[in-house]
Amino acid sequence: MKRLLDSDSLRALARGCAVLGAGGGGDPYLGLLQALQATEDYGPVALVDIDELPDESLIMPCGGIGAPTVSIEKIENGDEGGRLREHLEFVTGGQVAALMPAEIGGSNGLLPVAWAARMGLPLVDADGMGRAFPEVPQVTMHLAGISPSPAVMTDERGNLIVFRAISGHWMERLERAAAVEFGGAASSTEFPLTAAQARGATVRNSVSLAIRIGEAVARAQGRPVDALIAEVNAFRLVTGKVSDVERRTTRGFVRGSVIVEGLGEDTGRLIRLELQNENLVALERGKLLASVPDLISVLDTETADAIVTERIRYGQRVTVIAFGCDPVWRTERGIEVAGPRAFGYDFDYVPVEELAGARA
Repeated sequence: MKRLLDSDSLRALARGCAVLGAGGGGDPYLGLLQALQATEDYGPVALVDIDELPDESLIMPCGGIGAPTVSIEKIENGDEGGRLREHLEFVTGGQVAALMPAEIGGSNGLLPVAWAARMGLPLVDADGMGRAFPEVPQVTMHLAGISPSPAVMTDERGNLIVFRAISGHWMERLERAAAVEFGGAASSTEFPLTAAQARGATVRNSVSLAIRIGEAVARAQGRPVDALIAEVNAFRLVTGKVSDVERRTTRGFVRGSVIVEGLGEDTGRLIRLELQNENLVALERGKLLASVPDLISVLDTETADAIVTERIRYGQRVTVIAFGCDPVWRTERGIEVAGPRAFGYDFDYVPVEELAGARA
């Protein structure tokens, strides 16, 4: 049964996307504004289950690529999705039947809504990550063996490139270089797939999950952080204040670290978060608390609104939580593609619930 994404569900979606973004995916507020404007101008977008689409239906995964710090000031003009669709249809010879967020996290969970509204197309209730990751091949379509080609990239000026790469790794190299030349951020589609392929190659119902997370926070009575933790089965790592931020934009990524100094019951604790667009690792004086592919989100302690890495700053009162990723990322192949060693860390992945149990 189709659900229409109206203004209330979009606001809930934005809140949930911020949490699932694990700090990345771009500022969801900007994506929300675009989605609200587009649905006001063109009507609400239908959210559909993959099973509602015929097997041969072409699905276009899409979103932004580049450094989230750049996207704060370098905003889309709204036509990017239409150009991506037009050129994807030209190079594939098919007709796009629905859009899908390449990642549900951050603004990238909302941009496809804005584009779908302008095109009059539905949005699939699925995505390629169940969270946000920084690199092109860190998607479930890659794990399933689907080709990243053809891919299309465009910017707000109208520049456009079609890529045919031999692997997801090469697609990342080529698109990242192009994003830097475009000014640090652009819009893209990779891993085009049919509905039949998508049934076994995506994280399903992730859009609905993001909406449920946002609704849980909105209806919480006085303790929104607790409500959020209960909704996603998260573990609270620390409650405190941001005491230091080191952040730089380099080679199409945001990289750096954040130090959270514990307050109240956590007085005396120091938690370090390491960033590459997303929060990758949480450490307490060298001891691992959580790591990718599990999700680490920084919440405003009063509102439970998740704070993206490009917006975090000294003095913010925050609660850091961590919770389990989609099971596909805990497979051997998933850990190889998006576990800590994939980001250059010299330690193996340990599920967040095991780390939490060891601390208890």
